[in-house]
Amino acid sequence: MTIYCLNPDCLNPINDDSSQVCACCKASLLPLLRNRFRVIRVLSQEGGFGKTYLAQDSDKLNEPCVIKQLAPRIEGSWALKKAVDLFEKEAQRLQELGEHPQIPKLLAYFEQDSCLYLVQQFINGQNLLEELEARREGDIWLRCYSEKEIREFLLNLLPVLQFIHERGVVHRDIKPQNIIRHSSPEKLMGDLVLIDFGSSKELKPKLDLKVGTSIGSHGYSPIEQIRDGLAYPASDLFSVGATSFHLITGISPFQLWMEHGYGWMSSWEKYLNYPISDELANILDRLLQKDIEQRYQSAGEVIADLQQPQKYPVVLPPLIYAGEQVVPPTEIPSIPRKHNNLKSLLMAGAAITIFLAGEIWYWKTREAQIHNPDTKPSIQPAVKTEKISRQPLGNQQKFALSKTLNLNYDLASSVAIAPDAKTLISNSIFGVKLWSLVAKQEISVFNTDNLKVNVVAINPDGTRFVGAGDDKTIKIWNLATGQEIRTLQGHTRSIHALAFSSDGKILASSGDDNSIKLWNFSTGKQIASFGAYNARVTSLAFDSGGKMLASASLDGTIKIWDTTTKKLLVTLPSNSRQFSQVTFIKKPGTRNSNLVIGSYNNTISMWNPTTGEKIRTFKGHSQSVTSIAINSQNNLLASGSTDKTIKLWNLSTGELLTTLKGHSGKVESLVFSRHGNMLVSSARDRTIKIWQISAF
Repeated sequence: MTIYCLNPDCLNPINDDSSQVCACCKASLLPLLRNRFRVIRVLSQEGGFGKTYLAQDSDKLNEPCVIKQLAPRIEGSWALKKAVDLFEKEAQRLQELGEHPQIPKLLAYFEQDSCLYLVQQFINGQNLLEELEARREGDIWLRCYSEKEIREFLLNLLPVLQFIHERGVVHRDIKPQNIIRHSSPEKLMGDLVLIDFGSSKELKPKLDLKVGTSIGSHGYSPIEQIRDGLAYPASDLFSVGATSFHLITGISPFQLWMEHGYGWMSSWEKYLNYPISDELANILDRLLQKDIEQRYQSAGEVIADLQQPQKYPVVLPPLIYAGEQVVPPTEIPSIPRKHNNLKSLLMAGAAITIFLAGEIWYWKTREAQIHNPDTKPSIQPAVKTEKISRQPLGNQQKFALSKTLNLNYDLASSVAIAPDAKTLISNSIFGVKLWSLVAKQEISVFNTDNLKVNVVAINPDGTRFVGAGDDKTIKIWNLATGQEIRTLQGHTRSIHALAFSSDGKILASSGDDNSIKLWNFSTGKQIASFGAYNARVTSLAFDSGGKMLASASLDGTIKIWDTTTKKLLVTLPSNSRQFSQVTFIKKPGTRNSNLVIGSYNNTISMWNPTTGEKIRTFKGHSQSVTSIAINSQNNLLASGSTDKTIKLWNLSTGELLTTLKGHSGKVESLVFSRHGNMLVSSARDRTIKIWQISAF
C-alpha cells in the first residue's frame, strides 16, 4: 500500500504507507482524507489551483470516487475569489442535479488543511474524445461517428440538458472531454454521463465577468458566452452542435476557431467526409448558428426534430482494415442534401456508387489532401512539417506589409509564432492573447489573474505556449485545446525573459530577481538557479545544441553559461546598459554557433561565444536597437529600434537589404515564422504588424 501526498506542489507525491511525512516535500501525510477517503492517484492538474484524484470511499467498501481539490496559492486576487466561488457552485449544482442518473452524485464537500475538497461519484468509462481518438491510427481516421451514431448521441444527451435547463442551470462547457460513456449503461436512462459542472451557472440575464475572462472552451462555446459573458440554454445547444461536428468529422472546433474565429460554422459541411441526410444537416445548421436568435432555444425542440421520420436511410462511413475498404452490407448510403426530384436522385445514386468505388483510393491519398484547405480536412499534428526553401537575398527578395493588428488600449512587447505559422501569441495587460494568422484577428485572451504578462513563448513542437510576468510565475497552456496545464513558481520578482532549448526539454526564465532558472518543461521541476547580476536579466537564448545559454542584463554584461555544469563560460566586454537582446546563429556547415547581440548604442554585433571575439558589427539605426530576430535559414537578420524602423540584413555579408517603415513607436519585439516568409513585429504604437517576405 502507498499513501499519497496532497500537497498540490509536490513533485513526487507517492510514499510508503508507513510514512508520516512526505519524502519529497516534507508535508504531513493523511492516510484517509476526512477519515474516509483514500487517494489512489492523480487524474488531472486543475490549472494551478489544485488537482483531481481517483480515490476510494472506505465508508462504502472502498467504492471508487473522484476528489477535486482546490488548493489556491495566490491570496486576495480576483481569480482566486472567482475560483472558490465556482468550486462551491459546482458542489451546489451536483447536489441539486445529482438525482439524474446521467449526472454524477455529490458525495461530500468540505475544507481541510486550507484546501477545499469536492467528492463525487466515479463514472467508469471513456470520455467521447478518448472514444473518438481510438478510431484512428496516427493521423488517419479509420472511422469517425456515423450519422446513426450522431443521432443516438443527441437523443442520449439532450434529455440531460433538458433536465438541467428546466432547473435554471446552464452547463457552459459541453465538449467531448466532459461527456463520458458509462461502461455499465444498463444502470442508466442512457449511457452518456455529463460531467464537470465547474463552469455551470444559474440562468441570469448577464454573468458578472471581468474584461479578458471567458467561461467555457473556445471553439465549443458560442460567441455570446466567450465575448459577452452571456449564457442561455441555446448557448449549451451551440456546444452540442460543435461537439457533434467534432465527432462526425474528427476535426477539433478549437483548431478551426483559432484559424477562422466563428466563421467556420457557415461552411461546416465542407469538412464532412461522407454525405449526411438533409434532416440531420438542417439540425446541425441550426445548432451551429452564430446568432443566438437563429438557434434552437430548447433541447426539446431539437429532440422533436430528431424524432421526425427520416426520408432516406443513413450510411455508416466506410471502415478500413489493412488498407482495404469494407462497407457494412446492411447500410445503404444516404441521399445527399438538395436532391429533390427523381433525376437528381438517380444522379446522386450514380455519384455515390462512384464514391464508394473510389473510396480505397481516397483513403490512401487523404493524408496528402488534408494539407489543402479546399479539400477534405482532418486533424493534423500540432506541428506541420515543412521543407524550408532557401530564399535568395539582396535584390531578389521582396518585403511588404500584409496586415496591421490594432491593440487599442493594450500593449504587446513580446510575440511568438507557432511552427505551423497559423497562430500568433502576444503578451497583454490582461494575460496572453491568441491571434489567428489565417484570419488575421484576435481570437482569445487567456487570463492570468489580472496581472500583466511581460513575455510569451511557444515550445519548438508547437504543442504548448507559455506566459510569464508580474505575478512571478510561469503559466503553461495546451496550444491545441487552450487548457492551462501548470504554473511554475520560484522567481521572487517579475519575469521578463523566456527561452526554450532547441529540443524543447528545457525552459529558461529570468527577470527582476537578477537570476536565471532552468526548468524541466515536461515535469515543471526546477533544474537549476544561477546568476551573478546587478540588474534585471532582459534576454535569454540557447545555442542550437542546447549546451550554451546566453543572457543579457541591464547591468551591461553578456554572460554565457554551460547548461550542463551551470558554470559561467565567458563574460563579454561590458558597457553599462549597452545590450538589449541576444540570440544565437548556427555557423554554416558546423555544429557551432555565433552570438548576435542588439545594443543600446544603435548597433548589432556578432561574436564568437567561446573566445569572446567580435566578428562583425551592423550599423544603420539612428537610435537604440531594442529587438532582433534571425530566420530559420540563418541568413537574414531583422532588427527593430527606438527609431521606429525595422531593418533587414544579410547575415553573411552584413549588407543592409531594406528598411521597413510603418510603426510610429519603438519596435519592441520581432519574430520570423519557421519557414521564413513572414515577419511579425510589435511596437509601442499599440500595433502588431505582419510582414510578408517573398522572392521575385
